[in-house]
Amino acid sequence: MNSRQRRGVILLLLSVLCALGAFAGVLAVISDVNSKVGPETTAYRLKDDVAPYKPLKAGDFEKISMPKRWLSPTAVTDLRQIEGRIAVTRLRAGSLLQTDMIVERPQLKPGEQEIAIMVDAATGVAGKINTGSTVNIYATFAGEKKGDPDQSRMIVAGARVLDVGRLTPAAETNDRAGRATSTVPITFALSTLDTQRVAYAESFAEHVRLALVAPSADGTQGGSPADKGDRTYTLDKDK
Repeated sequence: MNSRQRRGVILLLLSVLCALGAFAGVLAVISDVNSKVGPETTAYRLKDDVAPYKPLKAGDFEKISMPKRWLSPTAVTDLRQIEGRIAVTRLRAGSLLQTDMIVERPQLKPGEQEIAIMVDAATGVAGKINTGSTVNIYATFAGEKKGDPDQSRMIVAGARVLDVGRLTPAAETNDRAGRATSTVPITFALSTLDTQRVAYAESFAEHVRLALVAPSADGTQGGSPADKGDRTYTLDKDK
């Protein structure tokens, strides 16, 4: 082997050693990154904004992978966790879904019945009553006989809203000003007696309106029902 060949062999060996060193360095960096990042897990990111109290569905989210150690303990990692749940606030597109963003959809309690009625969208809902809200239900009735005053009655106090449906145009229905109105189906959870009251009001009242009840001191919806003597109002009471 001449000197040129020996130099070639030495350079080849040096190249191999350098390659091995570089490979070892890459493995060391990868190992260091893995030790800091850790294993990955599944998370779910919102594709679009989700309105408050809207039922959640799998199509609202996109599946992503990210290091488990970077996720909060409340992150949703399995879409089975959203079954039967609704958004508690407005959810923004791009946000990672957390369990504290959602709550269980309201359900009937023992002794309750589910009843749905159509309510005027402008005077009865106004966009502020949602699933989970607590409302008082008022109905206005014409006087039974000529000369009798019209009456406004609170027929149900503290009604729990189970669902708010889609806005439905009511082209054949007009308010007293002659304007076309739209209605919204509202579903309530009520006792048997309150269910009868609501059914009666929907059939015979001139108007049925809802009044949102302010949250109580502990942040929950609800309030003390009105006394029986406060349930009926006529204009002559203000004279």
